[in-house]
Amino acid sequence: MRTRRLAQWLSPARAAFTTVALAAACLSAPAIAADYAKGPAPTVALLTAPAGPYQTATYKIATADAKAFNYGGATVHYPVAKAPGETFGVVVMVPGFLAFQAVYDWLVSRVASHGFVVVNMDTVGRGDYPDERAEQAAGALRHVVSLAQGGTAPYAPVADTSRRAVMGNSMGGGASLSAAVADPTLKAVVALQPWHTTKSFTGVASPTLVVACEKDSIAPNKSHSDVFYNSLSAALPRAEIEMRGAGHLCATFLATAAQKTTMAKSSVAWLKRFLDNDMRYDAMVKGGIDQGEFSRFVVQGF
Repeated sequence: MRTRRLAQWLSPARAAFTTVALAAACLSAPAIAADYAKGPAPTVALLTAPAGPYQTATYKIATADAKAFNYGGATVHYPVAKAPGETFGVVVMVPGFLAFQAVYDWLVSRVASHGFVVVNMDTVGRGDYPDERAEQAAGALRHVVSLAQGGTAPYAPVADTSRRAVMGNSMGGGASLSAAVADPTLKAVVALQPWHTTKSFTGVASPTLVVACEKDSIAPNKSHSDVFYNSLSAALPRAEIEMRGAGHLCATFLATAAQKTTMAKSSVAWLKRFLDNDMRYDAMVKGGIDQGEFSRFVVQGF
């Protein structure tokens, strides 16, 4: 029954993500080089600081405006360019069960300050399941692309919508995996304490980071993060890292300052390496960010 439901969902969701990809292709020509490195060279101090090297601004998308695109509204956090023509990849942040934008404001603003346009979205219903959340993430990306294409949104000059990624927490983390199955053009996936009833994601073609928390009792790693990670293709750049002693809320506004730092630096490093293709971050994602707070650190496929 779940397999049939997922198959029924994947068709419209894949179409939605394909629309985003086609719109993005019309928006910006391919870069001469595949390396979009920007900002200072990575250090632990840079990644653990309260904010990155870019100032940020925000743009609100009202619930009423988002309705036509089948999601619940958003706040777009975007960097202020330091040089003419500077552009940044787009990341959509999918919330967890019962969660809303304010739960992740701290995270999306911090990620944006490292050089990303981050869409902090709300779902239509706070109880929506991961596949529904993934479809809504497609709608949010489609809306953000259309606003950039129209040139009316203030983030339009700095958004490179040809480079897109998805991240999420809990059910939103599960949704990020479903989104990657629907859209193989995504450059990166960051799944924070993912929860999903689907257990196999062999169709994911985007470099994927799974951040687990050792004491997670809501999405236990043995039946969620570990299973999802082990289902990924052996040829895929992928990582599963587990934060020592932390529970399921370790990526929310209820997390400790130390837990927030770990979630942020892990997410930023992965996005820098794969959304920006910044090879300076290769050593970081392979273990350079581990300052002893991880109980497991597995990186494979590259």
